[in-house]
Amino acid sequence: MIRVVLADDQALVRAGFRSLLDSAADIEVVGEAANGGQAIALVRELRPDVVLMDIRMPEVDGVTATRRITDDPGLGGVRVVVLTTFAEEANVFAALRSGASGFLVKDIEPDELLHAVRIVARGDALLSPSVTRAVIARSLGAVQESRPRPEPPELALLTGREREVVRLVAAGLSNDEIAAHLVVSPLTAKTHVSRAMIKVGARDRAQLVVFAYRTGLVTPG
Repeated sequence: MIRVVLADDQALVRAGFRSLLDSAADIEVVGEAANGGQAIALVRELRPDVVLMDIRMPEVDGVTATRRITDDPGLGGVRVVVLTTFAEEANVFAALRSGASGFLVKDIEPDELLHAVRIVARGDALLSPSVTRAVIARSLGAVQESRPRPEPPELALLTGREREVVRLVAAGLSNDEIAAHLVVSPLTAKTHVSRAMIKVGARDRAQLVVFAYRTGLVTPG
């Protein structure tokens, strides 16, 4: 059973999500929060698998709450998905950098929401190449283009093959697609991705994409 905490300041939104999620046989909503502070307390108490976190909330916002959850070593198994009603790139990027495993817009189709929760619960990142990469690229692009810099020391942690794999992850490829591109087995591709994540301290694939852009391994455009 996938255990979910909902964090949104609108009771009707929480009720709608709860009704949908509880209709699935493998998903259970175990708690609701009206702001980020309540969300943090609930997560520490209940240790859910997934948190659906609104960005804009009173007192403690979703980005701050996400950071506090993902920075807590005792909550390493909790995955946060950020919810938004608007395409505010700065906030979405801030949430990803704070440790979110992805983001969703609130008008998502019901089946897509259930699928997203399952994806994140099994440890994968909720990445849409056409959206997530564009957000990261635009958020970092101006800085990278205007201020050339030497290679960040973090890249030295990766082998040449691991760098190539990280680039493919940033391009939105799945493990199977990476395996086909590199002509290796899916297990080998998964191993390369896992090793790269461990070396750079990435919680999941979303963090690996952020790393790729932040270090210049992948450049905008």
